Amino acid sequence: MLDTKGNRITYFGHSTFSLTTPSGQVALIDPWISTNPLCPASLKKIPRLDAIFLSHAHSDHFGDLLTLAKQHHPKIFAIHETAIYIGNNGFEKEVVGMGKGGTQTAGDFQITLTHAFHSNSIDSVNPPLYAGEPSGLLIRMPGRFTIYHAGDTCAFGDMKLIGELYKPDLAMLPIGDLYTMGPREAAHAIRLLGVKHVIPMHYATFPALTGTPDQLKKETQDMASLDIYALKPGEQL
Repeated sequence: MLDTKGNRITYFGHSTFSLTTPSGQVALIDPWISTNPLCPASLKKIPRLDAIFLSHAHSDHFGDLLTLAKQHHPKIFAIHETAIYIGNNGFEKEVVGMGKGGTQTAGDFQITLTHAFHSNSIDSVNPPLYAGEPSGLLIRMPGRFTIYHAGDTCAFGDMKLIGELYKPDLAMLPIGDLYTMGPREAAHAIRLLGVKHVIPMHYATFPALTGTPDQLKKETQDMASLDIYALKPGEQL
């Protein structure tokens, strides 16, 4: 059984999650909400927002970031080049540009950027703008509860280093295939990370994302004490 130390995780669909600490502070990961076809109507309105953690700037992750920043003025954490774009859109005081391996604190949250293998651009403009490298997110919450959100990535050998260095309690891993790793690769990522609790993400949003939680469970059926939480949008841990 996963002990979240009183912290709460809510799945919005695709790769978007909210994190709520015991004191009531709220962060969003990859805030694609208003046009996210999987996001329930009950989650479309965000009453409080203290921080945003962004893995990369593609529109299915960047989504509502600028709108939410205008409404709530949260601290925003992103890779340096993406942060420049956010700052140039009027949020110089809110945004914190980071590099991989760097760590920052915002209230109840501590964020470290990790490696990810993908592309990264502001693809909501024409032509798309280079936005630096994509990243994974290592987020620590009260009680030392630690989450690894892999962002959009393939499996890579340094996931073993991430597991050894940060010892995440829970990993959020993409499984949809095509743009990210599929279930077979995600199963290998779980082995490299050494995690016992996993939330699959970045699947079923579009027909092209064909990986499923059932396939992931089949690929990991030999792994003892592994819990896979196939959350439906709106469900919580």
